Amino acid sequence: MHQVLESEHQAAASSQPAIAVEQLDHFFGSGALRKQVLFDINLAIAAGEIVILTGPSGSGKTTLLSLMGGLRSPQAGSLRILGTELVGAAKNIAVEARRFCGYIFQAHNLHSSLTAQENVMMGLEVHGTYSRAARRDRAVEILAEVGLDDRTQYYPENLSGGQKQRVAIARALVSHPKIVLADEPTAALDKQSGRDVVNLMQKLAKEQGCTILMVTHDNRILDVADRIIYMEDGLLKPTSELST
Repeated sequence: MHQVLESEHQAAASSQPAIAVEQLDHFFGSGALRKQVLFDINLAIAAGEIVILTGPSGSGKTTLLSLMGGLRSPQAGSLRILGTELVGAAKNIAVEARRFCGYIFQAHNLHSSLTAQENVMMGLEVHGTYSRAARRDRAVEILAEVGLDDRTQYYPENLSGGQKQRVAIARALVSHPKIVLADEPTAALDKQSGRDVVNLMQKLAKEQGCTILMVTHDNRILDVADRIIYMEDGLLKPTSELST
């Protein structure tokens, strides 16, 4: 199944956006408490594009990101990830689509009982194609790339907030995903660390044809984007194309 979907995704890559959203609505709650939080979202992101999604807190940015990452089930409209429709998709199809995405949470979401290296190795376990030795080697390599080569055996409780976030970023990037969805990835990082992390994402996008959608309020990193999208009150506003 995994190989079949990957072949289909590769064949579709040249003709379809990496992420395609059409007339997407989303609601929280039910009955009298039902509240619409996303309104008629239409968005296409090309393979290899780096897009930043910004806007006020509570405007729906994280909700949209979580729908794209398969953390919530889309309810209405169309949401295609690498050509796979997630609205109404069977659970196994949604799980397969998620394997092509790396997700960086606003909170690091590390397992407290695992070392930094073991947390990053978990980013490869869902693929089922790597030996434990290969997972270990790749985890060590990516941790070095985010500046944590001397912290591989540390547990989260012994890491600073910024270090925990870098472990989370390494976990998302270790499998060289086709799509990276990042929710405030630099929020806990100082200026230089934040720049280093964003540069790493940019490098991955260029080398691997990886698509990146990043939610951020960090004005220091807006320059890495090909496009900036603004969201307010569950609505996407006109995009701003950046000069090359």
